[in-house]
Amino acid sequence: MTIFIAAYSLANESRDARTRRTQVRTLAPSLFFCHNQFIAMIADPDIQKAAQILRSGGLVVFPTETVYGLGANALDPSAIRKIYALKGRPATSPLIVHVASIEQARDLAAEWPQEAERLAREYWPGPLTLVVPKKAVIPDEATAGLPTVGLRMPRHPVALALLREVGFPIAAPSANRFTQLSPTTAQHVREAFGDDTPFLLDGGPCEVGLESTVIAVTPDGLEVLRPGMAFVEDAQEEKPDAAATQPLEDAHRSPGQHKKHYSPRTRVLLVSRGHLPREGRGAYLWLAYNARAAF
Repeated sequence: MTIFIAAYSLANESRDARTRRTQVRTLAPSLFFCHNQFIAMIADPDIQKAAQILRSGGLVVFPTETVYGLGANALDPSAIRKIYALKGRPATSPLIVHVASIEQARDLAAEWPQEAERLAREYWPGPLTLVVPKKAVIPDEATAGLPTVGLRMPRHPVALALLREVGFPIAAPSANRFTQLSPTTAQHVREAFGDDTPFLLDGGPCEVGLESTVIAVTPDGLEVLRPGMAFVEDAQEEKPDAAATQPLEDAHRSPGQHKKHYSPRTRVLLVSRGHLPREGRGAYLWLAYNARAAF
């Protein structure tokens, strides 16, 4: 049996192409070059404005190498509650706290095991989140009441510039409504929030386009709580029964563990003998049986 998966788009579909006006800033292309060893960065007034909004308890959308984030002061419970309200996110889903350096991560952790130090030095800045015990300075609102916190140093130069400008960690889930697909462009953010879109730093398309890997650093070893782009060879997958048997009202150890999450709304069709619909947009699954019948 051969399986074909593809997309279709036909002209007869009517589509609302209206674009909402929001506060958007496009940063200089020279900001976008970065890799793990060197980051080219220049001062930008829009980053300064975003930092001021965060200092005043507001929300800011900013790019990371994974997806766009909806950020707030990670040390301000009131600001963090605004994230949950705008996204419609349940309080049982913790946030990832973004830091500007390994040193800042150590300052937020009640315990910083050697394995956390090793992974941070190997993978940061990059798409890996480390879950470690937190200090009291991180409010429970950011961690769903859990005694642990997910920390990550992003690789995108705009995110790093914002973190360094503001001077404190930024709590940021993906900049979308809860259960929707994560945004990888500024336009995705505008489509998700419309007129409610906060001040937005447009850093272009995200380099990775997939959420960070989340790994818990525990006394028993490394545990993958959410798979992502980063692969850590000696990390074990979370026991499948752990999330399945968890009561709905209990806090999740990591983002992305709800039964419904990252839910696409694209129409999906099972195609019979290659006949596509006459109109519309979507994806199709075409099963081609090419094996001879057994006699």
